[in-house]
Amino acid sequence: MLQYFKRLATYILSKGALFVLLIVLVVIPGVTLLVTDGLHKKHVQEFLNYARFVLWWVSLGVASSIGLGSGLHTFVLYLGPHIALFTIKAVQCGRIDLKTAPYDTIQLKQAPSWLDKKCSEFGSPMYHASDHSVMIPVFDLLPQVQLEAVLWGIGTALGELPPYFISRAARLSGSEIEAVKELDVAPSTEDGPIASTLNRTKRWLLSHSQHLNFFTILILASVPNPLFDLAGIMCGQFGIPFWEFFFATLIGKAIIKTHIQTLFIISLCNNQLLYFMEKELIWIFGHIPGFSATLPSVIAKLHSAKEKYLSPPVSVSPSSQMEDKQWNFSFALVWNTVVWLVLVNFFVKIVTSTAQDYRKRQQDVEMELITDSSSLNHSKTN
Repeated sequence: MLQYFKRLATYILSKGALFVLLIVLVVIPGVTLLVTDGLHKKHVQEFLNYARFVLWWVSLGVASSIGLGSGLHTFVLYLGPHIALFTIKAVQCGRIDLKTAPYDTIQLKQAPSWLDKKCSEFGSPMYHASDHSVMIPVFDLLPQVQLEAVLWGIGTALGELPPYFISRAARLSGSEIEAVKELDVAPSTEDGPIASTLNRTKRWLLSHSQHLNFFTILILASVPNPLFDLAGIMCGQFGIPFWEFFFATLIGKAIIKTHIQTLFIISLCNNQLLYFMEKELIWIFGHIPGFSATLPSVIAKLHSAKEKYLSPPVSVSPSSQMEDKQWNFSFALVWNTVVWLVLVNFFVKIVTSTAQDYRKRQQDVEMELITDSSSLNHSKTN
């Protein structure tokens, strides 16, 4: 890492005039606006709020897809729970205008303002209950969480660029990237069924690389696909133009895939899907002999469970509040422990990969020196 910082410092010093111009045009005016008071202060603060919001969700997207398969699963850890919490809160309160601003979302060390508010603070429900449950149309909820989802998708598209650039640089230098070389090696009998299946799929993709174009990249990017890193490597290796690869990846991940995932989470937490599943289950189990008699009690239990988690919170006694706090504390402790373990695992993988790449370059230099010395000794002997 010290060597990388040294190279960065050398590059900045070599571009001294450009660096000074950047400071004069951007940094100094920005600092001046921050430290001075005036009518602009409110607008500057609003701009900073939007900048933090954009940076947070785009960074989570990058972290999700970067690292050649070792990315951090930020959709499961952050975006998915955020969409689910907003949907449940909207169903509880019968309103979708919960946010004070578009950036009123989960962020670093910051919870959204609507999460702990009572439904009475938002006003009377805009969507009234039918059959003892509030049903909000999915496409009314989607715009409320769409911006952060698209920003996360843009980040995932940006995170797919390093494999493409690494592979393209290897092609221009006349070498072959390590991930492509591994596919030429015969399959090992020690590989498990999952690893062998993935390797066969990778070889199939490599053998059909002539079909790589805008539409195939768009299809691969539009579905949850753990092999998309390989698609990026192949696009760089076989000379797919950058803008063709990037726009296909951006449309597939930031628009199509992101909206599929978002609509799925909203539908999962919305009463409409629960009501549809309930009707289908009643129809199925009603035709099973011996089960129809117990069906009413099962339905009553399902309704009580649904009302427990999707109904507005009620006031409780102080003793119950203490018990809830203890439970929330234990749940938060377990969840934070899981998140930190995932973060540590992600960090270890990145450090290990960087160290292996550094060691490989050292060994390549050593092998070149040995080869040159052997050639020199051989020529002297002759």
